This record gives sequence, structure tokens and C-alpha cells, in this order.
Amino acid sequence: MRSTSIQMIMAVVVASVALLSASQAKPDASRGRELFDKRCTGCHALDGVKVGPRLRPVYGRSVGKDAQFPYSDALKASHVTWDETTLDKWLADPDSLIPGNDMSFRLENAAERADIIAYLKQLGGK
Repeated sequence: MRSTSIQMIMAVVVASVALLSASQAKPDASRGRELFDKRCTGCHALDGVKVGPRLRPVYGRSVGKDAQFPYSDALKASHVTWDETTLDKWLADPDSLIPGNDMSFRLENAAERADIIAYLKQLGGK
């Protein structure tokens, strides 16, 4: 009976590790492109200004430094550079990174954020 309990516990542990590994899959830039089109293009374009600034060159760029876009004072005054960490925090809750900004969008799904960031990174920056 004890060996059956141990086997059941081991099976649960193995299944849990497998699920955890699957949920922490490597970010997918292809999926990020689809998500970008779905979630971001209402306000942003890759190469032109819309309600928000252009995003093709965003990765590696200092916040508020695209001369083609009229940023809020909060963004212009920030000293943040867009990378995986800052983009993730920004997409999850812009006010937690730069209070007083004008972006109201939030993306709660961490995997979706990672995929969109991988896509933006692949596009290059600066």
C-alpha cells in the first residue's frame, strides 16, 4: 500500500513539473506577431505614429525619445530603456513603471507579454 501511495505522489510530481515547464515555454516571436496585430495595432503601428508611437524601433530605445511622437511629460522625464524587463512591466501595468503616463492598456497574460516582447525584440531597435 505504501509503494502505491509513493507511486501516486511521484506521478503527481512528474505531471506538475511537466505542466510547469509547458507554461514557462520560451517566448515565441511568431505568436508575438499575431498577438501584436490583435492587441496593439488599435493604437500602434510598426512604422508610423497613431494614437501611440511607432513600435518597430522600440526595443533598446530610451523611453519617450521618438521625435515623431508627442509623449506625456512623465514619459519624457523618465530614464528607462525598453528591454524585456521594462516592456514586461509596462505591458502588465504602465503606471507601475512610469506613473502619470497616458497609456491605459494592460495585458495580464505573462506568456502573451513575453511573446509580444520577443516579436518587438526581433524587429530590432535604435
